[in-house]
Amino acid sequence: MQAVILAAGSARRMRPFSDVCHKAMLEIGGTTILARIVEELTDAGVTDIHVATGYRAEEVEAYLTAQLPGPSYRFHRNDRYDVTNNIVSLALALDGVDPEQDVLLVECDLLLSRGLLTRLARHRQGTLAVVDRYRTGMDGTVVTVADGLVTQVFPPYLQGDDFEYRNTYKTLNIYRFSAAFCRDTLRPLLHEHLADVDETSYYEVVLARLGDLTSHAIAAEVVDGEPWAEVDDPNDLAAARFLFEPASRGEILAESRGGRWNLDLVDFDLARNPHFPTESMLAATRHALTAVVTGAGSSQAVLDEKLAWFLESPRERITALSGVSQVLPILARLWSERSVAVPSPTYDELARVFADATTFLDVPGIATADLERLAGEVDVVALANPNTPTGTVLDPAWLHELAARHPQTTFLVDETHAPFSGRASLRARLDAAPLPNVVVVGSLGASLGVPGLRIGYLHSSDPELRAGVAAQLPRRHLSSTAEHFIEILLKSRPQLAASLERCRADRDWFRLALLRIGLVADVHPSGGNFLLVGLRGPASAASALREHLLIDGAIDVPDVTAAFADGRPRLRIAVRRAEENAALVTTLTRMAAIPADTLERAA
Repeated sequence: MQAVILAAGSARRMRPFSDVCHKAMLEIGGTTILARIVEELTDAGVTDIHVATGYRAEEVEAYLTAQLPGPSYRFHRNDRYDVTNNIVSLALALDGVDPEQDVLLVECDLLLSRGLLTRLARHRQGTLAVVDRYRTGMDGTVVTVADGLVTQVFPPYLQGDDFEYRNTYKTLNIYRFSAAFCRDTLRPLLHEHLADVDETSYYEVVLARLGDLTSHAIAAEVVDGEPWAEVDDPNDLAAARFLFEPASRGEILAESRGGRWNLDLVDFDLARNPHFPTESMLAATRHALTAVVTGAGSSQAVLDEKLAWFLESPRERITALSGVSQVLPILARLWSERSVAVPSPTYDELARVFADATTFLDVPGIATADLERLAGEVDVVALANPNTPTGTVLDPAWLHELAARHPQTTFLVDETHAPFSGRASLRARLDAAPLPNVVVVGSLGASLGVPGLRIGYLHSSDPELRAGVAAQLPRRHLSSTAEHFIEILLKSRPQLAASLERCRADRDWFRLALLRIGLVADVHPSGGNFLLVGLRGPASAASALREHLLIDGAIDVPDVTAAFADGRPRLRIAVRRAEENAALVTTLTRMAAIPADTLERAA
């Protein structure tokens, strides 16, 4: 068995990193990508390694011979790497291999699970391709598979706008070619393509030319749940580090805050409706995407009207926003001379914007007497209902009555998570009995299941306040994608209501299931799509448990211990789909048997 590593390309997509270092030399998990590949090949018993070089060839060749001695290296330079593609590099390498030995082909930008190359080297099938089931976001060559054999190969140029990705598999750019296939089929086809077509193709194009591959008996080695990463650009690099540097996952998540779709993560941090939008809504969004993203969004007046239709509130009371975080700084400026009270703890943005505010406790649970007292002492009472991270809910009818009793005090109520509570919105009461001293805001992304669209609103019957907010909003601030989504919402009210009911049922089951776990002390009743979970043990128990879940299972469950003055260990766990909630319960139940000091040492 011999191996070919393709390492000639200049990795333009990896700039700026590749400007100063060959991308195969980038470090992940304490070693370089190239070193991992060579070590895996050596473990598989492969010591005859052919390397196609080009960009920064001297650097790669010197590194291998000096830092990774042991294998027998043969280097095949593609001096025209900048004007050709890997089809040339592979042809050069195959011209130098032993025609009587099988070949393991690996590209230099792959991080693989331990033992994968060993499995390929020992496989009884002479020719095979390593593949993974296609998932949204993957790019590159895909294949179809039947009865364990690759039937067709589809490089990117064959994947048109109407290409059907269902039941396809992504190639990992790892192949084992039998000596006969390599010598009699692949190598001649490569040279034929180079002579008759062009030098700028990917090598998979010659496999696609074979048509139905069944007769060539190329087996599909499916990686099922095994970690792997292809590092083409800086985004891939970040995702690969999350996957292959488990001890750094907490730090990586703290830096990113969001943008987690590239990470192989089970995210119990983001509290959103997992049962909405519907497939038909997503299909409508995809269908309209070209027209929507190449067009411009509407005026503020039109956006206000469209959102008012969905919220079923009078048009003159609604201001469309790009999330609540857009309007909170504006309100803070408008109220800069006024005294404010906010709950403690509460969500980051509210606490940050009103950093000098008086606080009232959510222990969890807010004493209505505290609010009654503060309403007579401060100019503005700001709160989230339900509050986060506690999930505490105040009766909207009582809040309306409180505001009516204190007309001199402004009440700012964030109802971002209110749709999960099962209670009527405070907006409905205000539409029936307006109070100009009450301002309701909300981000709709959580309840609609689309936090990335940044759809929010302000509801007020005070025209002066709305005019003050409008004066500080950009002329265009809500994306056309968000506007289109607001339009199609009107047709999906019953499905939205059903999804929220399902969220509440999932939350109630989840809470009871968590309460039965030995390491859980209490779970506060919640009106949001998340649960505040108190743990047994010292204050460090929550951070140790979170770190263990991240390292062992790439599961993120936020530690909110520091938000509370009593120091009791607490997690705030978002409610996901029922099967994911059940899987976390199973994991936590198993971990409950692990001594606390063992967990802390492991973390």
